[in-house]
Amino acid sequence: MYKGTKVLDVHGHVTAPNSGGNYLQLMMASNTAQPSPIYGGKSIDRPGMTDEDYKRSAKTHVDYMDERSIDVQIIGPRPFQLLGWMEDHLFPHWVNYINDAIFKQCQAFPDRFLGATTLPQNAHKEDLKHVMPEVERCHKEYNFVAVYASPDVTGRRDTPGMHEPYWFPLYEYCERNNLPIIVHGTNALDKRYRVVPHNYQLGFYTEQYLTTQFLGHGNPFQKFPGLKIVVCHCGGGLDRFLPSDGHLPQADLTKNLFFDTCAYNPIFLEAAIKQRGVNRMLFGTEAPGSGRHVNPETGKSGDHIVEVLDGFSFLTDNDRKAIMHDQPLAFCKGFDKLK
Repeated sequence: MYKGTKVLDVHGHVTAPNSGGNYLQLMMASNTAQPSPIYGGKSIDRPGMTDEDYKRSAKTHVDYMDERSIDVQIIGPRPFQLLGWMEDHLFPHWVNYINDAIFKQCQAFPDRFLGATTLPQNAHKEDLKHVMPEVERCHKEYNFVAVYASPDVTGRRDTPGMHEPYWFPLYEYCERNNLPIIVHGTNALDKRYRVVPHNYQLGFYTEQYLTTQFLGHGNPFQKFPGLKIVVCHCGGGLDRFLPSDGHLPQADLTKNLFFDTCAYNPIFLEAAIKQRGVNRMLFGTEAPGSGRHVNPETGKSGDHIVEVLDGFSFLTDNDRKAIMHDQPLAFCKGFDKLK
């Protein structure tokens, strides 16, 4: 909590037992589709995959959140492990497993986690009608409260831009059912990136920033005025132009397009809040995730975002409450379940 108010985090990723990797390895090595061993959230008596195993791994996640004053977190896939470049007859089964694992974590700690649906998207289909059965399954059976979307699922820059009709079946469903969309990059297979460790981070940066431009210059929010989207990591890159410059979208996006606070350099985060505006920022940490490196100035990991926001003198207490609680609550009505 922050000064008696629950801290609501829109940016988290599932923490599952390592046994899921064994399932993935067998499926990919055999090039044979293997249904999710926990499909439908069922319990199984397999080493590493029991309900207790999932609860034990989720408990490490809860402990990590507690150390950072985070009360509730929306969890989706671990983006760099989405592996959307795999064979298209295997990928939907891997996505089924990810969603089942998210459900297991939400079941284990129902007062701490809310689920977001992973999409079994194929970049080369005409549109996203093919993902809707999984979206409906997770929404209706698992009560997931949001959808995770990758703007470049294969990592090869061959997914249609998020302003294109390819995405419209998803947008229509999400608007109708009041499901917000969380945009997060996944893999990056550009060969030039190989010199950079954990180079998927470059894909996050570029694809998320491009998404802000595509959505702003395109017309999806005119077609779907009730649609709400948050772009992770402050939207990737920041804008170097003044707001009045024609290179930037000139439409009013304040009711539709938002950004989270998941940036571990306080200088960058401060600039993002000032450029995007307090009213468009939602609290997000990805904790536990890539923010575990230590800030030498504080001796703590970079994902202690509550403390970072508390130290920003340009924010008022009302601003901090808005970012950490009020605006995430307005963005995702699923948080209402845990009030």
